[in-house]
Amino acid sequence: MEYKSPAYHVIPVPVEKIKPNTYNPNKVAPPEMKLLYESIRADGYTMPVVCYYDKDDDSYVIVDGFHRYRIIKEYPDIYKREKGLLPVSVIDKPLDQRMASTVRHNRARGSHTVDLMSNIVRELHDLGRSDAWISRHLGMERDEILRLKQITGLAALFKDVNFGNAWLPEEEEE
Repeated sequence: MEYKSPAYHVIPVPVEKIKPNTYNPNKVAPPEMKLLYESIRADGYTMPVVCYYDKDDDSYVIVDGFHRYRIIKEYPDIYKREKGLLPVSVIDKPLDQRMASTVRHNRARGSHTVDLMSNIVRELHDLGRSDAWISRHLGMERDEILRLKQITGLAALFKDVNFGNAWLPEEEEE
């Protein structure tokens, strides 16, 4: 039988049949949760929640996507819009493999580099977006936007400058 990734079989599952696992080490700070809500509100659920189907109690145990699950549970507007259903892809693995999957999913998300984020802020500014728009849609504080703009500005000032070798400190006599 040919292997087919679970993402090719996403199913709608009533949120009441989904439950968190007991081992997820991932935590999301309130500003990022607010941004996740804004993302789901604006774009919908674009990624399924990964679950294991527990036949014993006819429930779906979350492997990845706990915070997306929290959004539908904590925001009535999202629950209503989604009709109480979450997109789920199911994996069938023993507990140890599910635990490893949870950690892999969490750690594989990566992070944003300052240079690339400052370029995004600069490009959005060049497209005429205000700091308020950037703050609201990217989940950034105004201070962060200012710092990223300053970084981009400084980088542009020195873009074509050739720098010499660094100086070497003199050896101190003992």
